[in-house]
Amino acid sequence: MIRALCVAATLAAFGGPQEGFDASQLERTEELSESLANDLLQLSVATRDRDLAGIREHWAPAVELDGFMGEPLGAEVVHDWLSSHGWERGLQEQATRDEVTERLVALLAHFDSIEDARFKVKKATFDGDELGSARLQFKIVGRDRMGQREWRVVWAQANARQIGPEDWELTRFAVESAQSKVASRDLFDEIAVPAGVARTFPEFGKPPNDTVVAHGAAVADVDNDGLVDVLTTGVEGNALFRNRGDGTFEDISASAMVGLTPTASGAIFFDADNDGDQDLFLSAVGEQMFLENRLVPDGALSFHDISPEAGVARRAIGFSAVAADVDGNGLVDIYVTGYNRYGIVMPDSWHDAQNGSPNLLFLNEGGLRFREVAAAWGVRDSRWSYAAAFADIDGDADADLYVANDFGRNGLYENVGGRFVDVAEERGVLDPGNGMGAAFGDFNNDGHLDLHVTNMSSTAGNRILARLFPAQDGGDPLLTKLASGNTLFRGDGAGGFADLTQELGGIGAGWAWGGGFFDFNSDGWEDIYAPNGFISGKTMNDT
Repeated sequence: MIRALCVAATLAAFGGPQEGFDASQLERTEELSESLANDLLQLSVATRDRDLAGIREHWAPAVELDGFMGEPLGAEVVHDWLSSHGWERGLQEQATRDEVTERLVALLAHFDSIEDARFKVKKATFDGDELGSARLQFKIVGRDRMGQREWRVVWAQANARQIGPEDWELTRFAVESAQSKVASRDLFDEIAVPAGVARTFPEFGKPPNDTVVAHGAAVADVDNDGLVDVLTTGVEGNALFRNRGDGTFEDISASAMVGLTPTASGAIFFDADNDGDQDLFLSAVGEQMFLENRLVPDGALSFHDISPEAGVARRAIGFSAVAADVDGNGLVDIYVTGYNRYGIVMPDSWHDAQNGSPNLLFLNEGGLRFREVAAAWGVRDSRWSYAAAFADIDGDADADLYVANDFGRNGLYENVGGRFVDVAEERGVLDPGNGMGAAFGDFNNDGHLDLHVTNMSSTAGNRILARLFPAQDGGDPLLTKLASGNTLFRGDGAGGFADLTQELGGIGAGWAWGGGFFDFNSDGWEDIYAPNGFISGKTMNDT
């Protein structure tokens, strides 16, 4: 049903593809593609768990193999900590399902442990309802026998036969390419539990985790001891963790009174009154919140909710917030991005939605008092805004604003002194897509700010679009953009940007959120981090 609605909406918005197109046939083809993808998910689980019986049942009694699961070849150094190696091509042969299982198990023996394994359907066609031909991507992430982290990616052409309503068996597997990347050392370790900052959400779909509201975190030295502390928001409340200085954190949510606040979606720390301590603003679905840090003048850390007195207790579907001094009065102001109640309210367009919750701009007038001026300043954006970022894009020493919107175009608001003007189109950064994040940095060390925009890349979306608008017919650039992934713009320092995404090979980061620039390996070059994923599943990490 959802696929049918999406196809219908696409056809209505864009006039449809070529004459004679059969929407019902597309729907049926995508149903079969999803059925095959779900079956291969079970093969993924069996592969990850080294479940021989589970692996075996997904292969036909006789399978045509070509280049299947050879031995690893010699490694080539890519970086001082990263190498790459190909894989020897196996023979072209007919094999029984037991022989295929043995070969796959032999491949898995290359890995001492497996974190994840995935077979994904990238493209698929079907002959009737039973026979399918698909381009697959097969990935394994784990530790090799030397204990090094390895990521193996295989591209293959496969044939499959449907043997039940949701059951398929592979009859052909022809490898196009196989490559591994191997890390000689670990640059990061997951230490949330021993550090004392681990929090888990209840199962999705059950109260209180029954909405699609995202949640965030913020860091700051809240007690002025020279150590960075951590605040998290979540469906079961907000939490503040004080840095002990020995690699561990203490939960001080109750004593600091942060734990008494309603559930929030985003958080930002900043010194609102220039008294030398970090105050806290929380965006929320409901009333926005401002908490004054009473470290100064009381001498003890405690956050007091003064939202009504501060003038920020405005109702909104607030999904995130950013802060900067937009009017140059020496006081930090706040911008809140407004989304909407997805599922209750649906976007009025899949590519140019305008019925989101209006964004808010709170000007800091001193004395811990704020005034909402988004309309007067030209940034009362009513699109489905997810995230924003302040930066001086044109070198005129004031704060400009970029807003990432879901279901459509983004906004770039140039600060012209007392008002913002949307220049996204003329500067080439409309970036129509499913915007989830924005960050400024200097990836090429030319001294100018560049822009990374987080969007979703969708395997299913690209499959459908390829059928609706075949590449040989020119495709549809706008719809293709909606499913293509993140975007990187190079800035020229004067407010102009150039889209380098395709030149760099694309940035398909899955169902991506937030993220941004940071030099993770301290080599003097800013890298990009893009978290991704959606609803946790029972059998895999996420769907």
